[in-house]
Amino acid sequence: MTTPPAPSSPSPMPASLADLRELTPARVGLGRSGASLPTSALLAFTLDHARARDAVHAAFDLGGIAAGLAGLGITPLEVSSQARSRRDYLRRPDLGRMLDSASRRWLESSGVTACPCAIVIGDGLSPTAVNVHAVELIRHLVPRLKADGIDAGAVIAASGARVALGDEIGTILGARMLVLLIGERPGLSAPDSLGAYLTFAPRIGLTDADRNCISNIHRAGLSYAEAAFRISWLVREGLARQITGVALKDESGAGLSRNTLPGCDKSDT
Repeated sequence: MTTPPAPSSPSPMPASLADLRELTPARVGLGRSGASLPTSALLAFTLDHARARDAVHAAFDLGGIAAGLAGLGITPLEVSSQARSRRDYLRRPDLGRMLDSASRRWLESSGVTACPCAIVIGDGLSPTAVNVHAVELIRHLVPRLKADGIDAGAVIAASGARVALGDEIGTILGARMLVLLIGERPGLSAPDSLGAYLTFAPRIGLTDADRNCISNIHRAGLSYAEAAFRISWLVREGLARQITGVALKDESGAGLSRNTLPGCDKSDT
């Protein structure tokens, strides 16, 4: 008598497009209407594109940021790059990497020298991100730095800033470590993403390979608490080892992810 074969295990059901949409903000399974997108998908795309454009051209809310920092007992120094307008900033990236002469003189006369750790808040390519997230991130970050015995010796608000502007600021202040918070290039799923760039012994002429980057800090991305944890760990270890960039890996225990890659730069230096 022939023994019937044992029943095979049923194959797992393939993930549906609805399941995939739960896992990512990317545009997956939008459907179609004839040869085109459905009206709802097209309108959603158009809205997200408009939000990204608005984020690039938003005003840098220096007053709101200064008021928020005042609530934390912090008075920022305000400086500007050589980009005199948003138009100049977008067309001439080089101007956003250099302080204007008045700001340079102001920093040189500020009395801040041998700064252990300076924090720069720059508008970058998404002032919206900085307006929304910078103060709250600093609210979480400063206590962590203090717990590690690290004093944020100066906080600077920089208008028309590119990432490399922090090198000149850090040089003038004699900063051993510089943390630059800046608005990242807006995307269709995240127009308000904040980035943090860490540089040991900042000086003019450094490249992105000399920095650590923590990106995607926003409500649907990296939380303030996790970002502050990662930044403070990298600051502490960077000072202890006297390095940042490709030589300093994130071994904080939170797990290495693409959000903390050395040398990454979504802000366009």
